[in-house]
Amino acid sequence: MNIRTSVKRLSLLQVLEPSGGGSGRHFLDLCRAMQHRGHSVTAIYSPVRAEPAFVAELQSIGLDNVVPLDMRRAPGPWDLSAWWHLRKIAARHGPFDLIHGHSSKAGALTRLRLPGRHVPVLYTPHAFRTMDPTLGAKGRMVYGGIERFLGTWLTDRLVCVSQDEYNHAMSLGIPEARLRVVVNGVNAPPLSQRAAIRKRYGIPQDALLFGFVGRMTRQKAPERLVQAFAHMAAAVPQAYLLMIGVGELADTVRETIRACGLEDRARLDGSVPGVTAIDAFDVVVMPSRYEAMSYVMLEAAAAGKPLVLADVGGARTVLEHGKNGYIVPNSNDPEALAAAMASFADPTLLASFTAEARRRKDGYTLAGMADATEKIYQELLGYPVPAQLDLTGNGDLRDAVEGRQKSAAAL
Repeated sequence: MNIRTSVKRLSLLQVLEPSGGGSGRHFLDLCRAMQHRGHSVTAIYSPVRAEPAFVAELQSIGLDNVVPLDMRRAPGPWDLSAWWHLRKIAARHGPFDLIHGHSSKAGALTRLRLPGRHVPVLYTPHAFRTMDPTLGAKGRMVYGGIERFLGTWLTDRLVCVSQDEYNHAMSLGIPEARLRVVVNGVNAPPLSQRAAIRKRYGIPQDALLFGFVGRMTRQKAPERLVQAFAHMAAAVPQAYLLMIGVGELADTVRETIRACGLEDRARLDGSVPGVTAIDAFDVVVMPSRYEAMSYVMLEAAAAGKPLVLADVGGARTVLEHGKNGYIVPNSNDPEALAAAMASFADPTLLASFTAEARRRKDGYTLAGMADATEKIYQELLGYPVPAQLDLTGNGDLRDAVEGRQKSAAAL
């Protein structure tokens, strides 16, 4: 364990409802980093939607406590039971210096509390529900009102994972003083699997391979990519498509591939880790409807891959349009996405974008993410922050939290 005696040891409660995608990856990375830095970490997760690989990795980290708690994604009367049991778990394993809730359900349950003294609570949304452009006006009003109330009155710090998410939080009316930005960090993907992955899926070694990694869900919009590929496939016969992921839209995507007559050039599989497959891609494509700061974007950027991204949260953090890829409209119309993909048939353009992507690949590290988060923890409690953690440029937070005392009540 990498215990640093110059930093005060904190007792942390980390809580998450979903286990898949970027929120699960962030949760694992943050718990591991804080434990390795000498802090005491108790993790609460929901087994309702937990992926076996997530649970196995969480249990292997060596945290002080790993506790399952049934939490459901949809709101309902069961939330009262989850909230009550969360309080009991926190009381049993606490007291805690800080409580950090991740994603909307755990974020709400950790922030709702009885009057009186409380432990400081942080919330990382990992994409507000209101960032979905297809959410109706009624849903936007309801979800936005909830986020504004919780963010204004019951949140000590709200940690956004991109500037786009920060700007969205401001648009909801959440006070700027509550908000901080900490961009996710990643380890560079392995760079030795290109030939093996292509051989596994019967893709020629010299093919122009477009890749997608992500959950097969409406948010990630995989059907947009299949439709765009169908538009440009005839004009670029050397182009192939490999999609890595699982989810409720997987069968729909497979049927669309069959209906378009693309079975010999488009593959969909969820049996290999997406981060392993990235090395096989020439270009990574993400047509998502909304994001906060996608891990796939970061992993592709860390692998030095050109990108084609829908204009969603985090895209402009990793992509400079016309330099290391293209940003296309966030639209169901496949033409702009197809045109951007087809442009990579020019080997000179592909080589230029690849060279620029490789030049930028070292910008987002796990250590940087952990440092910035730890700095927020330390400052929120009013503890001195070591100089080496002064990375976020967020200014002095102590004026809002001087005099806060640690409480034995967890919520």
